[in-house]
Amino acid sequence: MKRLMVTLMASAFALAAAQAAMAADKVTLQLKWVAQGQFGGYYVAKDKGYYKDEGLDVDIKPGGPDIAPEQVIAGGGADVIVDWMGGALVAREKGVPLINIAQPYDKSGLEMICPKDGPVKTEADFKGHTLGVWFYGNEYPFFAWMHKLGLKTDGGKDGVNVLKQSFDVQPLVQKQADCISVMTYNEYWQAVDAGFKPEDLIVFNYTKLGNDLLEDGLYVNETKLKDPKFKADMVKFVRASMKGWKYAAEHPDEAAEIVMDNGGQDENHQKRMMGEVAKLIGNGKLDPKLYDRTVDALLNQKIISKKPTGAYTHEITDAALK
Repeated sequence: MKRLMVTLMASAFALAAAQAAMAADKVTLQLKWVAQGQFGGYYVAKDKGYYKDEGLDVDIKPGGPDIAPEQVIAGGGADVIVDWMGGALVAREKGVPLINIAQPYDKSGLEMICPKDGPVKTEADFKGHTLGVWFYGNEYPFFAWMHKLGLKTDGGKDGVNVLKQSFDVQPLVQKQADCISVMTYNEYWQAVDAGFKPEDLIVFNYTKLGNDLLEDGLYVNETKLKDPKFKADMVKFVRASMKGWKYAAEHPDEAAEIVMDNGGQDENHQKRMMGEVAKLIGNGKLDPKLYDRTVDALLNQKIISKKPTGAYTHEITDAALK
């Protein structure tokens, strides 16, 4: 009889768990890049049960060099994506109705580094030299910066030569470029690991130069926000995500271990990355001034042809971050 009671109780718990799983609303998040500390807050939110506590079943899909989040969401492969605002606004102008619902990153992690023993010491030295730049939507801040400096980007003595850079530091190691693009939390440290000492590098930090464009915001399809159920799920998703980011920023080593459990590579690198990423995380609410600066830079460079309207909303974060 006792064994029967235990069996019945176990079955009841299993049924309750299954019903809870069935009741959870599924949300698919498409990342901009592979599993790494850059997205630590989302992995922490899932690992710690923050999404589950909100009644959400979140599937986190890593990105890669051949994955464009804008295309994934346009094709229905994701409910929400992590994207840089430049790429999102370009996609919006082309007909993908992306809208920013939250902005976990309130600072840019983008930099350009050059060896001190090279020809580039200041911005005035860029002219006539080769600069490594990422594409696939990551090039917009660079082109806006060059436009600000009055430098052409089609080569020649009055402009700069643009090298389509791989997502690593090999162009600097192999001396294919005089300067390359890096993120404070990733490729900068790859350069250090490759033998470039911090004191031997000239660093141009986009944020410190006032050239930063917004990165790693959360975007959804604007038309789906008309559905009250989807909107409610996004409030829950943002609330749980920012809780995850807060925990990750306060416990970077643990967050890095969680990232490793989800496919991250090189634990020491992930711990270093999480520590740097923590410096870039804000409260999740988009700052209209930073939005306007990003839009103006994109307009000036003719990356977008007209000022977007309705490209962001505070409605989600106002409800989620009370």
